[in-house]
Amino acid sequence: MNATVPGTAPAAVPTSHPVPDAVAYLAGHWSLDRTLIDLDTGSHGWFHGTAAFRPAADETHVLHTEDGELSWNGTVNRAGRTLRMLPGPDGTAAVMFADGRPFHHLDLRTGHWTARHPCGQDLYNGTYTVVSPDEWHLQWRTTGPAKNQELRSVYRRQ
Repeated sequence: MNATVPGTAPAAVPTSHPVPDAVAYLAGHWSLDRTLIDLDTGSHGWFHGTAAFRPAADETHVLHTEDGELSWNGTVNRAGRTLRMLPGPDGTAAVMFADGRPFHHLDLRTGHWTARHPCGQDLYNGTYTVVSPDEWHLQWRTTGPAKNQELRSVYRRQ
């Protein structure tokens, strides 16, 4: 149910911004703020850092690297990850883990995309929303026997 308090407007849903070429749009450097929530325990954490999308040395794919600080359960540590993106001829991309295993397909031509990735018995459901030429959001909802989490990320072009 979507109820609002009388006299207030419902929360605004970001408007999608169409992107004809996902890899070209993502190219460059972004600030990154991510909230992490364990829905079973109510624990919250955050990641603050940067994301970069740049051509790999062999120029066959693009590297998506994230680097920053992760705060979880009162502990702050350095954290990061690397993904690979293989551009498609139609403006879409195949997203892979750093070791080349498939992760999901990405199509931002409407400015909105839903991705699914099974991982063991868990299922990752991701929602990409391009808000503007300089901002996009990514939300992952993970369900299964090992995880019940939500990650909300905001990327802003630097």
